[in-house]
Amino acid sequence: MALSPVALRRTACAMVALLTLCLLIMVWQAVQQKESTLAIRSLNQGASVPDGFSILHHLDAHGIHFKSITPQDDVLLIKFDSRSQSAAAKEVLDRSLPRGYIIAQQDDESQAGIWLNRLRDSSHRLG
Repeated sequence: MALSPVALRRTACAMVALLTLCLLIMVWQAVQQKESTLAIRSLNQGASVPDGFSILHHLDAHGIHFKSITPQDDVLLIKFDSRSQSAAAKEVLDRSLPRGYIIAQQDDESQAGIWLNRLRDSSHRLG
């Protein structure tokens, strides 16, 4: 049973529309990830990072909400839902922590950015 040219054209248009919709959904999800991270390091090598419990109290006292506080190697990572929360937390921690700590913004890579880096860093080149 052969399909008519009209049916083939409709099927092709439907497939293109479906692929376009899938692509738009993937791009929208990549754009929606606005998570932000602060990293706290000690200036002096070998010195310890501040306690996560004290950081929790400083942020809570100023009404700043965060997702998690995680020690990793010699760095304390604090994850926030937005960049504005991260910036407010940086201001509070700059004032409340003693001198000798570096508080830096870390940009979290979106899933699209991770895939682009994997493709760029690949040793297999086309062409």
